[in-house]
Amino acid sequence: DYLAKRDSEWMGKIYRFLGLSVGLIVHGLTPEERKASYNADITYGTNNEFGFDYLRDNMVIHKEQMVQRGLNYAIVDEVDSILIDEARTPLIISGQGDKSTEMYHQADKFVSRLKKDEDYTVDEKLKTAMLKDDGVKKAEAFFHVENLSDLENTELNHHINQALKARSLFKRDVDYVVQDGEVIIVDEFTGRLMFGRRYSEGLHQAIEAKENVKVERESKTLATITFQNYFRMYKKLAGMTGTAKTEEDEFKAIYGLDVAIIPTNMPLIRANYNDRVYATEQGKFKAVIDEIIEYHKKGTPVLVGTVSVEKSEILSDMLKKHGIRHNVLNAKNHQKEAEIVAQAGKLGAVTIATNMAGRGTDILLGGNPEYLARQKMRQDGFDDALIEEAVSHAETDFEEILEARKVYRGYYEEFKKQCDAEHDKVVEVGGLHIIGTERHEARRIDNQLRGRAGRQGDPGSSRFYISLEDDLMRLFGGERIQGLVQRLNPGDDIPMDVKLLSKQIESAQKRIEARNFDIRKTVLQYDDVMNQQREVIYSQRRSVLMGEDVHDQIIGMVNRLVDETVDAFCSEHADPRDWNIKGFDEYLG
Repeated sequence: DYLAKRDSEWMGKIYRFLGLSVGLIVHGLTPEERKASYNADITYGTNNEFGFDYLRDNMVIHKEQMVQRGLNYAIVDEVDSILIDEARTPLIISGQGDKSTEMYHQADKFVSRLKKDEDYTVDEKLKTAMLKDDGVKKAEAFFHVENLSDLENTELNHHINQALKARSLFKRDVDYVVQDGEVIIVDEFTGRLMFGRRYSEGLHQAIEAKENVKVERESKTLATITFQNYFRMYKKLAGMTGTAKTEEDEFKAIYGLDVAIIPTNMPLIRANYNDRVYATEQGKFKAVIDEIIEYHKKGTPVLVGTVSVEKSEILSDMLKKHGIRHNVLNAKNHQKEAEIVAQAGKLGAVTIATNMAGRGTDILLGGNPEYLARQKMRQDGFDDALIEEAVSHAETDFEEILEARKVYRGYYEEFKKQCDAEHDKVVEVGGLHIIGTERHEARRIDNQLRGRAGRQGDPGSSRFYISLEDDLMRLFGGERIQGLVQRLNPGDDIPMDVKLLSKQIESAQKRIEARNFDIRKTVLQYDDVMNQQREVIYSQRRSVLMGEDVHDQIIGMVNRLVDETVDAFCSEHADPRDWNIKGFDEYLG
């Protein structure tokens, strides 16, 4: 919402000068405000708001309640994040379910007593867990059922399987966090908390039971659509991102989009060093700390990227023991994001961050004068709402806002001089240094982290540290990598700086990307079936709302219903003596 608002104000002046109107869709608008924004020539907003408005429009009972116009042309920022990473995430409008939550507690209590490999198996690659024969016997005894495989025990089986997944495949501070008695999902690609999102099919309830927080009732789905099918409905679709090339085939196959590469504004002079591979995670973390200390002594700002909240906290504890001052940015303290990012490029700064700092983050060398000016105004007693108005580009006649803008510009110029002077010092010590502590399944995410350094012609450097205990290496490394490491075998604390290993790791990432592409294609094929039904129903519903003549369709439906009903009780293929006249009479009665 913040970025949509910023860009609509920033670019809005130009569009209005050209005679175009600009609208903004953010959370909390009234239906009337939404309708006015959609009626503008250009409308800014988030993918979630657009998708949910589409679903809500197809649930209204009066056409005046609809807010969207036709889906004509969409331009998507960070297009790979929305159309690739979130492709499998459905938007769901749900209603309150009526099933009891007691079974989730019982299933969790049972699963907590089981032993891995003895009672159940786990496949981390496929994200599945299932009971073995011994586990089935224990389940039948625990729940007092004769045969767990009986049709009547399908729901019980489902609860047990979800409890198994929750216990064996989903980790706290990695896949989710618990805050204020609530389980909140952590986005694996951005590291951000996904407020309002819940795992489907009872998995979220199973995790809530595991974490001993209140188990919410399972909801009923009233309307749903995936981002894939929502954005494919636009007559024209385009987007921008710094990391689309590796997914070129998917953009073409799913969305019919070509990928065009635009050269950087300034020459890229970032040094990307070879990966360093260690036998153990402990050896890897020790080497990461050594490199942080080495660069910190020179005054070089360092950004350390981790894959989870848990790993960021481990590294933070290690740095504290060495007396290195640093900031930690993860899903637990996301409210400090602006402050931490603003200062991550200052001399000697050390920042440990999850993927939150990997996409869409502009770390300015020497510090961020805009943030410092905001901070100074806050100290002077300006409230946050007025500071936002002071920084915004929106037109205004209010004297209070104009005065605040004058104060802001004065502070901005003052801090700009300080930051520019420090910028030159940071450039002298090599610019921002990026340390990746693990390779992600998608190369794009690694490239996003690297891309925080060496921006706009500034110097910078990057290196990834990897261990054989990392999930990528453990699950997808393959025998060839294991064989290479065994031949090299330098010991836990000595790196294997071998180009061949880096190529094998990249090959593993390509295999995972291809597998994930296949999964997304399969999900889309299944969703396409539902999508055809959805389009037919929504089209008929819209015809009724718009007051179109649907007399012929209604008569057709009546005829079909009569034929189907008569056939069910008095089939023409059956002997008239076998007709269910009594049942037919009761049905009509």
